[in-house]
Amino acid sequence: MVVILTSPKSWMNFAKRVWSNIVLVQIVSFLLAGFVLYYLLQQMTIVQILAVVAFVALLIVFGIAPEMGFLLKKYEAQIKQGKLWKQYWLYTLMWLILLVWGACELLG
Repeated sequence: MVVILTSPKSWMNFAKRVWSNIVLVQIVSFLLAGFVLYYLLQQMTIVQILAVVAFVALLIVFGIAPEMGFLLKKYEAQIKQGKLWKQYWLYTLMWLILLVWGACELLG
C-alpha cells in the first residue's frame, strides 16, 4: 500500500511486468491457492473458509463497483461471441466444487 501511495508509477510498471504472462500468473496463483487452502484446512473448516471468502468478495465488490460498467460491457461482448464459458469454465468449475464441498459439510 505504501508503494502505491508513494510511487504509483513504480507499482504500475511492476504490475505490467507481472501480468505480461497471464497463463503463468494463473498457474502460479492456482498452485499458491492450493497450498493456502491446504494450510487453512489444518485449522479451519471449508465452511469457515468460504465465510471468509464471502466477506472478502463483498469488500472486492465495494472496490470494483465503479468499474462495473466496463466489466458488464466486456462480459456482454463475450456472451455475444460465445466466449464467456470457453474462457471461464475451469474457474467456474473450481468454485462449484468448493461450494458443493461447503454445502455437503453444512448438511452432512
